Amino acid sequence: MTAYRPRRSVLYMPGANARALEKAKSLAADCLILDLEDSVAPDAKEAAREQVCTAVKAGGYGPREVIVRINGFDSGWGPGDAAAVAAAGPNAILVPKISTASDVERASQALADHAASNNISLWAMMETPLAMLNAQEIAAAAFATGNRLSCLVMGTNDLAKETGATLTDKRFAMLPWLSACVAAARAYGLAIIDGVYNDFCDEEGFEAECRQGRALGMDGKTLIHPSQIAPCNAIFEPAKEELDWSRKIIAAFELPENRSKGVISVEGRMVERLHAEMARRTVAIAEAIDEMGKV
Repeated sequence: MTAYRPRRSVLYMPGANARALEKAKSLAADCLILDLEDSVAPDAKEAAREQVCTAVKAGGYGPREVIVRINGFDSGWGPGDAAAVAAAGPNAILVPKISTASDVERASQALADHAASNNISLWAMMETPLAMLNAQEIAAAAFATGNRLSCLVMGTNDLAKETGATLTDKRFAMLPWLSACVAAARAYGLAIIDGVYNDFCDEEGFEAECRQGRALGMDGKTLIHPSQIAPCNAIFEPAKEELDWSRKIIAAFELPENRSKGVISVEGRMVERLHAEMARRTVAIAEAIDEMGKV
């Protein structure tokens, strides 16, 4: 089984805010997106780039996965961001407005042109109508030689802006797009992270949307405030009952009399081999989360 990396909570941190970049080192988020795009004013872009790259090089973020969101390649700052961030060496670079497979290829080639370490992966913002129509081909680009794509990130606010769809009514209008992107990610072995919840004071609404995202198959959720980390982590990690049941399934299939069977009974419930595979993934997730907490 592929090693699992926890991505329950993925917190955006404004790249222009030095205090926020320092505070991020003590937060319990699984991943940190140091942002050079939406949260940074045009006249602060270059200073933020330098500040973020310095922070990434200095390290100190422990087991947290560090991702830098650059500006789009068609902006005045994107190419410079790519060059500087590639040299800084984060875990991944998040590129906005990925709409086609060609956009993935362009971003991967930019990293190669700047001799980025092979350890730096590419994350793609899925936030345009065209991206929703091209979700499969974007995800499939991960299989192309030289491409680094490893994760899709839903940009639901931009989707709402560009389509006129709303985020109300339990995101009813967004559900087809969210599900399509989950299917595309899973078909090509990618991680996928849900979009943000804008009202960080609405705890009940936030938790409901986290549960919805998990039910859709998301690995985790992007966050806009540290107060969202704890409930997000709790919802996206396996519950004790789920973990206990998974271990029972695994143990049952490992019994000598069951190793060649496709279907068995566990505590009166019919269980198939596919359930054993799901159980192993659940246990792997729990163990990875536990290991991360020890670092």
